[in-house]
This record gives sequence, structure tokens and C-alpha cells, in this order.
Amino acid sequence: MSKQALIQTSALNRYYGKYHAVNDFNLTLHKGEVLGLLGPNGAGKSTTMQMLTGNIFPSSGTIQINGVDLLDNPKQAKKSIGYLPEQPPIYRDMTASEFLKYCAALHDIPKDKRQSAIDIAIERCGLGDVANKLIANLSKGYQQRVGIAQAILHQPQVVILDEPTVGLDPIQITEIRELIRELGKDHSVILSTHILPEVQAVCDRVQIIKEGSTVFSDTFEQLEQRQSAPVLLVGFESVVDENELSTLAGVKSVQLLGEARYQLNYEESPIASDVFQLSVAKGWKLNELNQQTESLEQIFMNLIHNESVASENTVEEVVKEQVAKNG
Repeated sequence: MSKQALIQTSALNRYYGKYHAVNDFNLTLHKGEVLGLLGPNGAGKSTTMQMLTGNIFPSSGTIQINGVDLLDNPKQAKKSIGYLPEQPPIYRDMTASEFLKYCAALHDIPKDKRQSAIDIAIERCGLGDVANKLIANLSKGYQQRVGIAQAILHQPQVVILDEPTVGLDPIQITEIRELIRELGKDHSVILSTHILPEVQAVCDRVQIIKEGSTVFSDTFEQLEQRQSAPVLLVGFESVVDENELSTLAGVKSVQLLGEARYQLNYEESPIASDVFQLSVAKGWKLNELNQQTESLEQIFMNLIHNESVASENTVEEVVKEQVAKNG
């Protein structure tokens, strides 16, 4: 992966009235990188994607696409971008081939090169068997492939995919993920999703967003190292005094799991021996002493649920409210 930055943003903000949808957001996408933008519904992912693609303007901040300022020179900057929004921009009354011909004209691909570009996109997206079928008659998975084909038709350096597997069945999801991995060999890709396994399956790096702000940006290895907290599961023959367990050096919290089982979250120093010695001193009969670390799913949930997150429809509701106020 090259250190060349194809997308560079600085202090992006987006307001809908008083609602702060995206808050001082920074993002860097390097050449040859597949970046996962991960967060719960309502976290600001789609708003961010729309700003990166020039569909909406930020309230403040800057966006550089392949060295071109998107706000100052949007037409030039957008030539480097292919975009698949959450709802694919497809015409259902066209065949896949007809739609791609239409898109090729929109992208200003020279006439003598359009068919070649269409053929390449059809091959890469596995559309050969359905190219002459009406898009309305295609499965959801193939419609997504048509959407991706239009995004890569003009050979952009950056491909931005917003929730590309929403509504697909497990087989279609697997196929789209494989396609994204293939795209990553020739394009830099931003994948927006709320599904952790999806990012794990295809991405080199993850950027977690919560309430419009970045709470983590690094590799999965760093996510595990920086955020994983050691956990000790302790079981007794009968219920014991939680306060006694919480007074042990290094213990941050004690949670009763039921049936005289407890989860102890602690600092880096091991505490199993201290728990054993306390049990002997108090006459508690130990049934379980099991040291664990938090899973990636637990780490992700900790990062995004320390505070309440916006509901899925928050931005939409705020926009409707502002439109109503402004007539």
C-alpha cells in the first residue's frame, strides 16, 4: 500500500439546523487501501459519504480528492471517484448494458472507448449472463453488482460504497464481499457499514464513527491491542460479597453474571492468584477461574455504547423539520 493520500479531509462538520450530524471528522485514504467506515445506524456514515462524493457540502472543513479540492473544483475532483449510495442509482426499465451505456456517456468516456469500458465493468462484476436482462428482473444481488459496475466504469482511483450488502441474502453477501476484495487490488475503497464482520472480511483498516465523531482509526490488530481489556470469570459454590472482590488491587469493576458467577474487569496486572488467596481466606469454594480477553464485538460495542447513540432516523427527521420550518 502506497503512502499517497487519495482522500484527505480536515475538520469536516455538517449541521442540520442545530443537529450536529458530523463533528470535526478527519479521514485519510491511501492508494491501494480498503478502509472500513464502521458505526451504528445514525452515526453519520451516510452523511460523511455524501460529503466525500460532493453530493452535499460540509458546513465547514476541507476535502482533497487526489490532490484536488472538492469544494473549489468539484467537477475535476469527482473524476477520481466512483460512488455506490445505499440505494443503487439504477433505472429498472433498462437492461444492465443499456444502463451502463448511459452511465458511460455521463462519465464523458470517449465514444470509441465506451464499449470497452462497459465490457470490462461487466466482466469484473460478473454480469455477463444478465447483461441483456431488464434490471427490474434481476435479483437484489445482481442489482447491487450493476450499481458497483457503474461506480467503476470510468476506472476511478477511489471507489466509495455505502452499505453495499444491505438486503442481500448470505450467498449474495459473500459474493459482494469477494467482489470488493477484487476491487481493492486496483482501486482504493471506502466501505461504509454497521456490520463488524463485513469490515473484518474485506478491509485493511477500520475507522469507527459514533455520533459524527471518530472514536478509533487503525488496523484491527491495533484495535485489539489498544482496546482489549482483560477479564476474569470467577465462579463460586454460592454467592459471595462483591465488595470484597472489588477491593482487590487492579480490579476496575465486578459484574454478577448469575448463579454465583462474576466477571472481573481489571488492569494489566494478573489477579487470578489474588482471587484464589481471597477465596481461601474467606472460605469461599471456587468452581471457576477463567481468564479471558474481550472479543472484537465487545470492544466495538464498548466504543459505541459508552453514551447513547442517535437513532436511525435522526438525520432524516431533523432535515424534514428544517424543511417544514423554511416552507
